[in-house]
Amino acid sequence: MSRSFIVTADGGSRGNPGPAGYGAVVTEGNHILLELFEAIGIASNNVAEYRGLIAALEAINELDPNATVDVRMDSKLVVEQMSGRWQIKHPDMRELAKRARDAHPANLVTYRWIPRDENSHADRLANKAMDGEIATANVPLQKNFLTERVVSGEKPTTIFLVRHGETILTPDRRFSGGDGSDPGLSETGRKQASAIALELAARKPDVLIASPLLRTRQTAEIIQGEIGLDIHIDEGWIECAFGEWDGLNVAEVQEKFPNEWAQWVSAPTARPPGGESYLDVAERIEPVFRELAQTYPGKKILVVTHNVVIKTLASVIMNAPLESIYHIDISPCSLTTINVYESDGLSVVTSLAARSVINL
Repeated sequence: MSRSFIVTADGGSRGNPGPAGYGAVVTEGNHILLELFEAIGIASNNVAEYRGLIAALEAINELDPNATVDVRMDSKLVVEQMSGRWQIKHPDMRELAKRARDAHPANLVTYRWIPRDENSHADRLANKAMDGEIATANVPLQKNFLTERVVSGEKPTTIFLVRHGETILTPDRRFSGGDGSDPGLSETGRKQASAIALELAARKPDVLIASPLLRTRQTAEIIQGEIGLDIHIDEGWIECAFGEWDGLNVAEVQEKFPNEWAQWVSAPTARPPGGESYLDVAERIEPVFRELAQTYPGKKILVVTHNVVIKTLASVIMNAPLESIYHIDISPCSLTTINVYESDGLSVVTSLAARSVINL
């Protein structure tokens, strides 16, 4: 009778790309059979994640080539690509996916995404591998890969992130999430959208994407009037859910939810009652961003989205602690720009919350 295994795997990079390593845990029933970890030199997060998966599948194949395998990872990119739901554009990623499929019969392997806190064992092993790599490597912890890209002349994929214009809730800083009342733009918001539309037209984007909420769709429609592109609605770019706080301002939340508020402003893992944490948003938006860059390599992509989404993604791209979001605020109809280099996935924030001169 064939055996059945559970795999949790993870990978990381101190610099993305930078000194990298993977970790993987192979479990049978309630027993941990294998703990795998290895430093892999200079690589990106995604490469390290795939390497952890490959190592686990190769080890299982040696134990039992007919075993069924339940792979659980917090990398939505790897899970969706290996499940066949997302295309794999980058040739390096295609090669890694092929190695994973060849490591163990693909029809015996299933994939599912898990939250980061359920993958802590593999994450610890990956960090152990990276700690060893950094201690022995003859390279600096943070190499300036951007300089190499600029010198090489490689053309990046450019992603313009625009927050929607003001609504009636914006001036009072009222919570307005992806699960709330869904207000439209105010007159001020429409003027802001018109102002940023003129600047975006000069940048000549190739693709226009919007969150499905009314305020982002209306902002995108005003921008569309200047750039003439079809609007693609994408649920992945929806605002953070604020649950029971939606429609309330800060003073009202502090009065009604004092304990929850204190936790929310102190820890990115804290959630408003019925809502999402900053970590929840980070875990869902990064794979959406990566897939977008792979879908439109070398293009200029304009995404109309939201405050929490933009500042969380900026924090992730800069490899900053997630607590850095407490030091970022995204103004209505401001422009944040990120370049993504296809050769290794290096992502660079080139502007953050820049406002139109007409808006100032």
